[in-house]
Amino acid sequence: MASENDSSVTEFVLLGLTQQPELQLPLFFLFLGIYVMAVVGNLGLIVLIVLNSHLHTPMYYFLFNLSFVDLCYSCVIIPRMLISFVKENVIPYAECMTQLFFFGFFVIDECCILTSMAYDRYVAICKPLLYKVIMSPQICLVLTVWAYAMGFVGAAVHTTCMLRLTFCDDNIINHYMCDIAPLLQLSCTSTYINELVIFVVLGINTAVPSVTLFVSYSRILCSILHIRSSNARSKAFSTCSSHIITVCLFFGSAALTYFKPLPGESLAQGKVFSIFYTIVCPMMNPVIYSLRNKDVHVALNKMFRRKWSFFEYV
Repeated sequence: MASENDSSVTEFVLLGLTQQPELQLPLFFLFLGIYVMAVVGNLGLIVLIVLNSHLHTPMYYFLFNLSFVDLCYSCVIIPRMLISFVKENVIPYAECMTQLFFFGFFVIDECCILTSMAYDRYVAICKPLLYKVIMSPQICLVLTVWAYAMGFVGAAVHTTCMLRLTFCDDNIINHYMCDIAPLLQLSCTSTYINELVIFVVLGINTAVPSVTLFVSYSRILCSILHIRSSNARSKAFSTCSSHIITVCLFFGSAALTYFKPLPGESLAQGKVFSIFYTIVCPMMNPVIYSLRNKDVHVALNKMFRRKWSFFEYV
């Protein structure tokens, strides 16, 4: 039975994270809890930023977009993963390609938004007098459009190249989602073009953020070390610490997943490493950016006071 792209495979089976029966139920509840925390945390941060005017700054504008991407990211990946813990996870060919597209779209978006946030911190610390001029609403909009455009183009290229492949008999994906590497393993036609596209797209989406992050934080570190006041130096470090933690967690786990040979047991290792940037990061980002953030604490206190006053009035 042939599909529209001349493939004999009309559906795939996602093996999930593990095939050990004794781990299925505990892992189901673990990742269900993570999913709930990711949705509640990111949605809560989005609502908080929208409702509090003092958070309408470039920093929180990018944080709003990061939370939006993380929220969508979680909804694309985790529900399908949860199915594999309770029953055979059969995913139609069209849905698999759709998941691949949105996975690529949001992961590239996150790279670009984190890069924009690094540039924002660089301007705030190294050029504080020009901050409002450089990080104007127009520039913030341009950086956001650039992030989503890069995500769309990268995802469209990967998905289009995947659609040209033929999948003959083997339809079992050794993963909890439709990722590029395990899909390439199943193809019965040449994957040379796909591998070349991966090299080019991954190179662009790695080189630009890496150079920007390195230059930004090198300049930030130099500026902080020249600050004489220890309190001011500590405050400058604290404004960057949340972003540095997020960048290390996201880029570190993504690098361990993709910067290795595709064949062999590296797929199983990549599946484990990918948990961090596809599932853990979307859950942790709201916590990381809220835990030591005084502005978010003030906004939360204001919101709770408003609700308490409303109930007292009622």
